[in-house]
Parts: sequence; structure tokens; C-alpha cells
Amino acid sequence: MTAPAADTPWPGVAGEPPAPDLPRAADAPDWPARLAAAVAAVDAPDVVFAVSHHGTRTVRTGGTAPPPPDPRDGLRYELGSATKAFTGLLLADLVRDGRLTGGEAAVSCLRPGRDPGPTPVTLAHLLTHTSGLPALPAGFLPRALPAWRTNPYARYPAARVVDAFLRHGPRHRPGSRWGYSNYGVAVLGHALAAVTGTAWEDLVTERVLRPLALGGTGLWPLGPGLDAVGHGRDGRTPVPAFDPGGFAAAGAIRATPHDLLTFLEAHLAPPEGPSGELSEGSSEGLPAASLRAVLTPVLRRGIGHRHEHTVSWFRHPTPRGPMYFHSGATMGQQAFLGFAPGTGTALAALCTRRFRLRDTFVATAYALLADT
Repeated sequence: MTAPAADTPWPGVAGEPPAPDLPRAADAPDWPARLAAAVAAVDAPDVVFAVSHHGTRTVRTGGTAPPPPDPRDGLRYELGSATKAFTGLLLADLVRDGRLTGGEAAVSCLRPGRDPGPTPVTLAHLLTHTSGLPALPAGFLPRALPAWRTNPYARYPAARVVDAFLRHGPRHRPGSRWGYSNYGVAVLGHALAAVTGTAWEDLVTERVLRPLALGGTGLWPLGPGLDAVGHGRDGRTPVPAFDPGGFAAAGAIRATPHDLLTFLEAHLAPPEGPSGELSEGSSEGLPAASLRAVLTPVLRRGIGHRHEHTVSWFRHPTPRGPMYFHSGATMGQQAFLGFAPGTGTALAALCTRRFRLRDTFVATAYALLADT
């Protein structure tokens, strides 16, 4: 999630720089060396590459700036659109326990009793970017311009997101085509809050963060020494902490590298058991059925249908099975989360420089995970 529209390009999209020449897994199975090479390939003040391989974690940090007073791998980083992986898991869990089906009309959730029409935008449409909504709502750009380089989303609060959705219909028939939309996932967050009577922030905390014991993950900055500081495109100018405004479900989460590995490890091998629950670190647990649900492809697109999607993840083939991933960007930070069940590998990569033309960050992280 960045301003005003597109996120970091996906690997393989026109304009994405080629991946750097990293050591290959077959030639260099030494994770410290591979991660050190990845860190060196990214030009940003702070860089973290953290991997879990069959449960063994390796973390390497670096960057162009002097090391901060607190270790880089202990700070919380802005995830931007990688937040959507948490929102997807939240919806999967609400469906799993019968609270929702995913087929509910979003307008009916937000305004009970209002006629949704013959082809309504459903919760599933919003999450899978098939709602027909544009990337950003009507009126976003004029309000965002005064804060274009700092916090444009903060100028478009929740009430405006909901009002824009209720006033303006989708541009295309829901379900007819794919189009990435921060706006759509933001509407989903407000619809979930309305239909459950619980704010999205509380829903994701109670149903995802606490059950997985993600104590280093939250939605709002805590301050110096706890949160990494983002930087502009020049890699030198600090930028304020990201404020998602009414787009929290699409980009609010910030987390430590180790919390992100915990989150990804839960997806690698959802446990089987009498209760089907992850109980470690929580008296409630997160049902494994919810974790398994977000691994299932729900649509395919692009040339040769190479781009597969689950409700939470982009899914690409590799010689050793599919890899799942999502990236994100804010005004001063970038994140890449991914995992490959076939190799037992999870990767969390983070940096504190705003995405720019020919940025190597996503390509580096993608190549590292794909070649495991």
C-alpha cells in the first residue's frame, strides 16, 4: 500500500528490475550467506531478511544508515498492503466458525435493509480484488494532495470510505474481472466491523494476533526504540509513521521480523489434532481450518493463468511446489512476506526506504524464496 495507487510491482510485471545474482540454494545452502547477499543487494537505510527453514530461524540485518540504538530485528516495521494477509485470515476464520459465508453483500452489512441490487459486491469480491471498485475511492486525490509526500491516506477517514462506497457503484460487474484495490479491502474492513459489531482493529487482534501470540504486532506506532523509521525515495529523509486513515484493513499492521516468521510458520504446516487448533501462547487458539483455507486458490488470471490467488496470498509455481507471497509499501517502508510449504521455508523481508523506479527490494526477496 502506497500513495496514491499501485503497490510495489509484482515480479514479472513490466518495469520490475531483474533479481540480483544471489547465491543459489543448490550451490550455497548456507542461509547466513544467502541472507547477507540479499541484505547487501538492497539500497535502504535499514534492511532485514529473516528466514525460517524447517523451524530453524536465521536473520541478517544491515543498511546504508548507521545501526540504530536498538537492534534492527527487534523493531516493528510497517507492512502496508501485506496487512491484507491478516485481513484474509480474519475473514477465513469468521467463515470457518459460521459467523459469515463471504457471500454477504457489503452494502447489506453496512446498511441493513438497503436493497443490494441484482449483482452486489460481496465480501469475497472485496477481498479477492474482483469487486469492480477502483484502486482508490472518489474524491481521494484532491484530499490527499496536501499530504502527498507524508500521509495522504490519513486525510480520507473511515466515514468517507464508507460513504464513497454507498454513493458510487463499482466500475465493472462484480466478479467479472480482477483489479487490485486498496479501497475494496478498506470497505471490507468496515463491512466486517458493521456486521459483527466489533471494530476491525479489535477483530484482527482478538482472532489473529492474540491466538498466534504475536505480541510484537500492532496497528499503531509506539514510538522511538520500538518502531522503525521510514525514509523517502532518496533514502535519507525521514518520513512520519504511516497513518492509514480509513484504510486500516488494507495497510495498518506493523510487526517485528520474528512475529512475522511466527505468522508465516503457522501457514507452513497448519497442525492436525482433535481440536484442530493452535493452542500455544493462547487459551483460545487459531483453528487450523482457517489457516488451511487461506492456502486454497480461488482464482487465476494473467497469461497462462500463472497468477493464482487465495483469499490472502498471491500463489506462484516453483519446481518444488507453490510459493505464497504478498508485498506492501507505505510512504517510507517496504515489506515482503512469503512461504513455500514444499521446502518448509518462510521469509520476512523489510526495508526503510520508499519504493522507487527500479527498486531491487521485492525482486531480491522474491528470488530468495523462489529458489529454496
